Amino acid sequence: MNKVSSTAGRGTGGQAGATPSPRSVQNLVVLGATGTIGRNTLDVARRHADRLQVLALTAHRDVDALYDLCREFRPRHAVMADAAAAQRLAARVREAGWEIEVAAGAEALAAVAAHAEADQVMSAIVGAAGLLPTLAAVRAGKRVLIANKEPLVMAGALLMSEAAQHGATLIPIDSEHNAIFQCLPAAYRCGEAPKGVRRLVLTASGGPFRETPLEDLPGVTPQQAVRHPNWVMGRKISVDSATMMNKGLELIEAATLYRLPPAQLDVVIHPESAIHSLVEYVDGSMLAQLGQPDMRVPIAHALAWPERWESGVDGLDLAALGRMRFEPADTRRFPCLRLAREALLAGGNAPNILNAANEIAVEAFLQGQLAFTGIAAMIENCLSAAQLPDAHDLDGILAVDTWARQWSRRWLKPQVMHA
Repeated sequence: MNKVSSTAGRGTGGQAGATPSPRSVQNLVVLGATGTIGRNTLDVARRHADRLQVLALTAHRDVDALYDLCREFRPRHAVMADAAAAQRLAARVREAGWEIEVAAGAEALAAVAAHAEADQVMSAIVGAAGLLPTLAAVRAGKRVLIANKEPLVMAGALLMSEAAQHGATLIPIDSEHNAIFQCLPAAYRCGEAPKGVRRLVLTASGGPFRETPLEDLPGVTPQQAVRHPNWVMGRKISVDSATMMNKGLELIEAATLYRLPPAQLDVVIHPESAIHSLVEYVDGSMLAQLGQPDMRVPIAHALAWPERWESGVDGLDLAALGRMRFEPADTRRFPCLRLAREALLAGGNAPNILNAANEIAVEAFLQGQLAFTGIAAMIENCLSAAQLPDAHDLDGILAVDTWARQWSRRWLKPQVMHA
């Protein structure tokens, strides 16, 4: 762990120099600060410097980006997953004379997530790497804003059990799950089975290939796949949206967060992305949350909950929107959605394996090593090959994740050779 100190004054979070009352301020940790969710979180925090103080920021290896955020927000801690990147950041922080402690590695990420003075933890590290710090925040009883799907998909039962045991509060950030949370009764808490609910309906835009001829899908390029028609997102989640694995993972999340069986979870294509999800009650009522396709809306909701804060996003102009369309999800076009539902029904290790194989497949696709349609093929083959005892503890869950990644990389080698 690298430590940096100086005589320079430390900022208070939000814009440097703000001096809100300590009693009115909550300490915020942003895991994955340089990604899309992290930056949007900090944009909301910037607007509410009298309410939020940035305690810690983390990133993978983007030194320049994290340095710039440290310059503005002056957190007490900055952590990088990559040790060499942390050393470079530490040198620059030291030269600037800022009183910021710089650290590196998985243990340091978990430590800031569980920091004794942290009030809220934004969990926005992409992929399985987000599991351990998220679990650390849960075990520390924090208010955890979950933006990354993978921890709930890999280890949902473990996370929910630990949250109940340690008194952690979980608030979903995914626009779909945050919409559902907003449409449930005010007293509802994630991990409970909501009363009077007939079904939850997740909406999906259909991504960039909703109308692409099926025979053209094998030739889709990474550049085409990351051009989402409505949302601005990172490359991995943009590909997941194009394959609709993103929605499949959300189905698995929904079963965990809201304790409902798969039969009560539906997906509908909604190209306008104005309705972010719906809750249907047993009396026939259906509640929907609408808003601009901007992640600052669910982020501001979660940071302020149970209050409401300004997010920086304009309201939805229904007259300008004109119409809203709804279509069934075609699993021939989106086989990843079918695979995710099958994994949810199978239970056990299947969601964990699905997630790991998908991460390897998407990475290979983005690197030009795998066709777009090969993503689903890799995942399906990995699920079929798995013969592992169900894992319930952290070590077992991580072992299953490792097996699935290793198997997927072995499967990929001949595909690359013959490409």
